[in-house]
Amino acid sequence: MYEIMGADEAIRLIRDGDVICVNSFVGIENPVELHEAIYRRYQRMQSPNHLTIVSSAGFGVWDENRSAEGYIREGAVDRLICGHFGAMPSTKKLLLEDRFEAYNLPLGCISHAIRAQAGGIPGALSKVGLDIFVDPRREGPGVNRLSIDDSFIKYVEVDGEEFLYYKIPKLTVALIKGTAADRKGNITFDDMYMSGDALSICQAVKANHGKVIVQVDRLVNVPSRPRNAIIPGCLVDAIVVVEPEKQDDSLTALTGSFEIPYEEWNSWNDKIDAASSGRGRNDTIGNIIGRRAAAELRMDDIVNIGIGLPEMVTRHARKNGMLDNITLTVESGSVGGFPVSGQYFGATIGAASVYDMANQFDLYDNGGLDVCFMGAIEVDESGNVNAHRSEGAYAGIGGFANITAKTPTVVFCMTFTAKGLQVSQNKQVVTIEREGEIPKFVKKIRTISFSAKRAIQNGQKVLYVTERCVFRLTPRGLKLIEVYPGIDQQKDIIDKLPFEVEL
Repeated sequence: MYEIMGADEAIRLIRDGDVICVNSFVGIENPVELHEAIYRRYQRMQSPNHLTIVSSAGFGVWDENRSAEGYIREGAVDRLICGHFGAMPSTKKLLLEDRFEAYNLPLGCISHAIRAQAGGIPGALSKVGLDIFVDPRREGPGVNRLSIDDSFIKYVEVDGEEFLYYKIPKLTVALIKGTAADRKGNITFDDMYMSGDALSICQAVKANHGKVIVQVDRLVNVPSRPRNAIIPGCLVDAIVVVEPEKQDDSLTALTGSFEIPYEEWNSWNDKIDAASSGRGRNDTIGNIIGRRAAAELRMDDIVNIGIGLPEMVTRHARKNGMLDNITLTVESGSVGGFPVSGQYFGATIGAASVYDMANQFDLYDNGGLDVCFMGAIEVDESGNVNAHRSEGAYAGIGGFANITAKTPTVVFCMTFTAKGLQVSQNKQVVTIEREGEIPKFVKKIRTISFSAKRAIQNGQKVLYVTERCVFRLTPRGLKLIEVYPGIDQQKDIIDKLPFEVEL
């Protein structure tokens, strides 16, 4: 039977050595007060310690002094197993300093492993990850020199087919954020942007005789309608009521609590950008890439669009009239509507449906998308892509590997060079005003996030759209298929490549 407690009291349910699973998505829906209660207790008692934390999509809030950053920094955590570290500025620096073990697994594979554990199955089979960095025949999922545990991913063959087998430690504590708890302890997510893995996490933890702690905005007397109660009260041990922080009114658009007409999606997105620290995206380079990439959209496509430069595809799909003829999806579980970015990536304006994250990755892993638009840090001569690790920085693979593994058309949106690149465009004529200092097409990439060999075997169409040209993946490597007006093919492209391409 659940109890209503303060955060500091609830955290006493956590013991040294526990495996905590956090339900959040990059920077949204993180139970921040529960994390900060752990930090307060750790500062007083040096406990709980020797923790392992598992999170499909990471659990930061873009602030190194809030949420879990403090107790991770001071040594309470021995291991992190995450799909993405992007919203955790302090933590993602410390993991490169070998301060604790850190493992990076594809977001969807962690989600499926959690669901498997909830059903009493040790792990989950997947074709996602074959021939990229997590494949144990290559690097494995360890991020730093301390991370040598090889139990999380194994290469296996079943009925003559290759798979990776993903397994996570037994979960013993769930940290969840919901909207409300009714008098029976049932938890709803009505004002949340997503529900993520919440139910599977709770089921797995209770099967392991652990503790489920839920932070909610309020208590309600009226019982929840059955289909609105994501977590039944019988799975909950502690409910912590924390009045939500005051937010900009525009963010209510992300909860789905009122209908937003299609013609207002763009204006609401602009309001949310203004309310967050999201960067402006109306630059010349972004517009060139976004416009060309958006030309790959077809009527009735089911689509995923990544963060960064790919976000410009959404803007140009709006301009060219395709946005109301396609269905956009986000890893967090939303289908339809207009995904937002920046601090609130994972939330959607006007979503048609928001379901469990594991179900979204069922769609992605089995080729349910028609096209996806992803960013890239580096591309090599074979067409392999590094999208998760740069010099001195580590964000993580997130859902990238799941999304690109089987989608029929994969479009990488990237600049030809980085750091200082300046481009102008006048009447469709593109001019490179200043070349970037860092090449993005390289002989050998640091690590593989996307396998060109697998893509060719799968028969996928793969494009690399830049601000000056477009390449296509072939069995022989990259083929230059478009050069934009104003660009000198030899001087601006061929001479700057460290390898030969097909013309």
